[in-house]
Amino acid sequence: MFGYVKAYKPELRIKEFEFYKAVYCSLCRDLGKKYGIVSRFSLSYDFTFLALLQMSLQGGNAPTSRKRCVCNPLKKCNYLCGDCLPPMSAAAAQIMLYSKLNDNIADEGFFKGSFYRVLKLFTKKGYKKACAEYPNLKDIFDEYIKAQNALENANLQDADKAADPTAKMLSKLFALCAVDGETRALERLGYCMGRWIYLLDAAADLKQDIKKGRYNPFTDAAKAYQNINQFLKDKVLGSLNICITEAEAAFELISIMRFKNILGNIIYIGLEDSQNKIINKESK
Repeated sequence: MFGYVKAYKPELRIKEFEFYKAVYCSLCRDLGKKYGIVSRFSLSYDFTFLALLQMSLQGGNAPTSRKRCVCNPLKKCNYLCGDCLPPMSAAAAQIMLYSKLNDNIADEGFFKGSFYRVLKLFTKKGYKKACAEYPNLKDIFDEYIKAQNALENANLQDADKAADPTAKMLSKLFALCAVDGETRALERLGYCMGRWIYLLDAAADLKQDIKKGRYNPFTDAAKAYQNINQFLKDKVLGSLNICITEAEAAFELISIMRFKNILGNIIYIGLEDSQNKIINKESK
């Protein structure tokens, strides 16, 4: 995913933020152990949210211990003890990384694309391992990539339809976290957040995509504006806010057993903070 789904630190208690970082660091450790060092490039706070969501629907404790960072031995980090971390998040991150590398190879020129081809060689073994462990994840991402490529090849200039593959992908991914029949609420949460992620990423890349002639569902509509920043505020910000509102409504329907403060911080404050940074950055 894209790294937009993250907590708003000033509104978290210290122990909550430390636990949030522990989940992130544990994902980093698991990715390296299971799928290789390069797989750590796939880590983002989006997958931390996925891991927290899955953990929140399950009972039990989640103790942490302090150990040296695998990337920086001079630093100590908190990690989850034992098998508290659901393994699905690491597998999803690995499969997403491989898919993203294929996408980058197709989008970039020969020289920059060569860098991604080298990375792809180092991630292929981990990708096959993750697919073997979670074939349902592979099916979800394969379907997503196929649908996304089709609309990009057609140069579809309809942002609502263009966001649909990402929304459906995240909807199915969240549904895999379901416990005791809460699938529909999780699907709805994933769908709304998926739409939000796609639209925000398209807004963040709009200027560069127009400059480099790459696909973006906002291109034609933005060209009608003399000022792209004003276009984002007039035509994109409202859609983003609707996605957040719908995601909040779906979140309220889910029986969260633990970590509700952290997840709520991300849903109610973090998403809006991320989009404001993107929109305000473009405005500057």
